[in-house]
Amino acid sequence: MYAPDEIAKRYAKAGAGKTKLALSKMIVLSINAGIFIALGAYGSQIMSAGSSNVSVGKFLAGLVFPVGLLMVIMAGAELFTGNSLILVSVLDKKTDVFGMLRNWIVVYLGNMVGSIFVACLLTYSHSFNLLNNELAEMAVNTAVSKVSLTFTDAFLRGILCNILVCISVWISFAAEEAAGKIIGLFLPVMLFVISGYEHCVANMYFIPAGILVSKEYKIQGIGLSWYHFFVDNLLPVTLGNIVGGACIVGAGYYFVYLHGKTEDKENFRN
Repeated sequence: MYAPDEIAKRYAKAGAGKTKLALSKMIVLSINAGIFIALGAYGSQIMSAGSSNVSVGKFLAGLVFPVGLLMVIMAGAELFTGNSLILVSVLDKKTDVFGMLRNWIVVYLGNMVGSIFVACLLTYSHSFNLLNNELAEMAVNTAVSKVSLTFTDAFLRGILCNILVCISVWISFAAEEAAGKIIGLFLPVMLFVISGYEHCVANMYFIPAGILVSKEYKIQGIGLSWYHFFVDNLLPVTLGNIVGGACIVGAGYYFVYLHGKTEDKENFRN
């Protein structure tokens, strides 16, 4: 197991590597990440819809949703929320701001393509027929609840969410073996799902799925539209995810474990 300062060094190097990926590879890996997160989100909906107790439903959803991030980390994919940590590499001068922004923009759009692709496949394959269409109703209600959040609520929940997601990614760098990585990343993500925080890539599945299902199954979704998806949820949640992941986790751990290390060594020698 790597110590926290070693994790910081490992991620600074890994984050820089992400910015140097060929554009074609970055696109494919980001679409894959969107697909993985969407499938994990769909599985969490099945578990939650099958429970009559809200708390139990949230717990069961929390057990399944992390499978999406597990696939991202273990199979290899590019996820926008986790990649907000690339700021560590920028601050450590392993890459530059342009490289980070290039990665963020490409990965964000690729994640959206993958997530909406899965939403389309599930809707038009009528996979939401489960539980006598209870799953379809839940998909619409989930989307409505997300676009109904105030800007402030969505923004703050986005911060809380990506603190936990990036901590999951950070912890996964502490282990070399698969079992350690899985256990390390699983619990913080489970906590964010149970708590009801907002993840922009997951919402790229949840809300489009709700929009598509509402039309396909003739279920009314008040205030549910593509405009409300982008403006009322995705914008504030994305900003919150950046603050939580890049600023709080990324910049915070850079300051503690990497900033001024050269000076610390010189002072130690003196």
